Amino acid sequence: MKSFEEIKKILICGGGLMGKNIAFVMTANPNYQVTVYDLYPTDVEAGIRKSTAQLVEGGYVKEEELVERLSRIYFTTNMDDPAIADADLVIEAVFEDMGVKQETFAKLEARMREDAYFCTNSSVMSPSEISSKLTHRERFVGTHFWNPGHLIPLVEVIKTDATADGVAETVMEVLSSVGKKPCLCKKDVPGFIANRLQHALWREAISIVEHGIADAATVDTAIKNSFGLRLPQLSALENSDLVGTQLTWNIHNYVLPHIEDSHEPSPLLKKMLDEGKMGFKSGEGFYKWTQEEIDKCNADLNAYLIKMLYQ
Repeated sequence: MKSFEEIKKILICGGGLMGKNIAFVMTANPNYQVTVYDLYPTDVEAGIRKSTAQLVEGGYVKEEELVERLSRIYFTTNMDDPAIADADLVIEAVFEDMGVKQETFAKLEARMREDAYFCTNSSVMSPSEISSKLTHRERFVGTHFWNPGHLIPLVEVIKTDATADGVAETVMEVLSSVGKKPCLCKKDVPGFIANRLQHALWREAISIVEHGIADAATVDTAIKNSFGLRLPQLSALENSDLVGTQLTWNIHNYVLPHIEDSHEPSPLLKKMLDEGKMGFKSGEGFYKWTQEEIDKCNADLNAYLIKMLYQ
């Protein structure tokens, strides 16, 4: 198997927003040359400059650094380009479609080196299923980057049912070398780690609104101004140890029977879908949104993440 030190050439398969951001991230290691492949011509530099505008404007990334990192990114629409054949590691970031992903990896495996590592940036799809038709499944892992990919530190590295010992660990070393915080998901389960945690919270939040306990704004206010504030410093299991196992048991023994445990999406979500309340896409979901408010929400999120990570 290829060692961390042997990995120098990175291929990003898919030139959309996530692919561009991952390409930028990988250039944080000055030893990496990055190739971006897409079926269609795309302006990778323009996309990266748009994503990183707030970082450059805030002085967190200098213009000369950005220019140097962009100089190590090469774009191609030719699957038979030598840069693809010679890559040490590929991160796939194409559409969330099982057939498309499987076909993409079949083409890559036929062209890339026999010791190349394969990574899929799927947020929900099983890496084991995605890799099921490959010959060398032992060199395949999931690498779930979180959006916005150039800011959120976490990357979940998911072992498939065939990943060889050491492959996931080497991929985690690569990710650490570009400033990411990789975490190992030992089993290929739906939702991996963080999405399971996130959607457990979403399920309860939606249920509270559905049952008239509180409205959406109140639920979000409660989250933001209580445990949400301390989560970056004191997470769930640390907090359990802080209050003690006995108190955790006592609370769960009392409250868990009353917490939402449905295995189906909330009827409230179905009602919203039927009413065309699609969130940002339609201008209304749990809240009503103008385009100005949508733009501000996105910009404020990036500004908050930059403040948290760089100050």
